[in-house]
Amino acid sequence: MKRRDFATAAVVATAWGQGMLQAARAQVARPEAGADYLVLDKKTAVEAPAGRIEVVEFFWYNCPHCNAFEPTLEAWIKRVSKDVVVRRAPVGFRDDFVPQQRLFYTLEAMDLVDKLHGKVFAAIHAEKLQLNKGDAIADWVAKQGVDKAKFMEQYNSFTVATRASKATQLQNAYRVEGVPAMGVAGRFYTDGTLAKNMPRALQIVDFLVAEVRAGR
Repeated sequence: MKRRDFATAAVVATAWGQGMLQAARAQVARPEAGADYLVLDKKTAVEAPAGRIEVVEFFWYNCPHCNAFEPTLEAWIKRVSKDVVVRRAPVGFRDDFVPQQRLFYTLEAMDLVDKLHGKVFAAIHAEKLQLNKGDAIADWVAKQGVDKAKFMEQYNSFTVATRASKATQLQNAYRVEGVPAMGVAGRFYTDGTLAKNMPRALQIVDFLVAEVRAGR
C-alpha cells in the first residue's frame, strides 16, 4: 500500500490474487538493481549479529496488502536459512500510526508476537475492529487473556517508545514508500511496486540474501 492510499485502507486489494497468479506463471529472471530492487545510497544499521543476514519486513496492521501477505511471509520465514534473521518493523508514516507501532513492540517485549500478531490482523480485517488507539488496543489485548495492567505498563514504557521511534528512523533510512516492503542487510530495498507483486518480492529477497552471503 502506497502512502497516498492510506486514507482508503479499508478498500480490498483485488489485485492480490492476480499477483499470485502472475508470480506462479512468470519466468524467474535475474533481478536488476534500479528496476526490481534499490541499492541504498548509504548502508543503514542492522540489529543482526555478525555472520547473520538481516531481512526486515515493513508493515502496517491496517494495511489490507500486509494482511494478505502475512501467510505468504510466514511460510517463507519457516524455510529461510539459519543465517537469515527476519524482523518486522511497523511503519510510522503519520502520528496516528504510533499506537499500532507500540502495540507490536509491546507484544514483542511480552513474547506474544507468535500468539497475537496474526490475531491483530484478523481482528482488524476480518472482525472489522478499530484497533488504532491505546484504549481500544488495551481492551482487545485483555480479551485475549493478557494482563491489561502489565500490557499498558510495557505499552507506555520508554523502551517501547524508543523501539517505535527507531522503526520510523529505519523506515526513513530505507526510504519506504509503501507497505508491505522488504529491506535486506541494511543495503537493499524492494516492495510490491518494484517487484510487481509480493511473492516475487520474496524471490528477489532470496536473490539479495545470496548476493550478501557471497560477499557481493
